[in-house]
Amino acid sequence: MTDRDEDKIREERIQNEIIVDCYGEYEQAAGWHCYLDDMLTFPFEAECVGIRSISPLKNGEHVRVIRMADQNDCLSEMFVMVEFMERTFGVPLAQLKPIKVGAQTQEAVEDWHYWVGQGHSF
Repeated sequence: MTDRDEDKIREERIQNEIIVDCYGEYEQAAGWHCYLDDMLTFPFEAECVGIRSISPLKNGEHVRVIRMADQNDCLSEMFVMVEFMERTFGVPLAQLKPIKVGAQTQEAVEDWHYWVGQGHSF
C-alpha cells in the first residue's frame, strides 16, 4: 500500500536518473546516495516530521543538515548528518522536512520522501 498516488514525472526521474541501470539493492542505494549528495545544497535547516525509534528527534524539532552520511551507512535507507543541541549525528532523511531551501534541494528531498512513501526500500 502506498501513501500517495503515482506521480508520473517523479517516477520517470527516479527510474531514468536515480536508479537507472541498477540491478540490485546495493546499486539502488548507491544511486540514491549519489543523487542526493549531488542535488542537496548543504547546509540547510529542517524540521522533524516523524518519530523514529532509531533517532532522538521529536516532532517539530529543528536541525541543521550538514551533509549526507557515509555511503556505507546508507545501505538500508538514506541518512543525513545533522547538528542538534551541540551534537552531530545521523538521522533518516525521511524523518525531515526542509525549511526555506532552494528548488533543487526541495525536489530531491521530495523525490526520496515519495519513493519511500510508495513503499520502496533496499
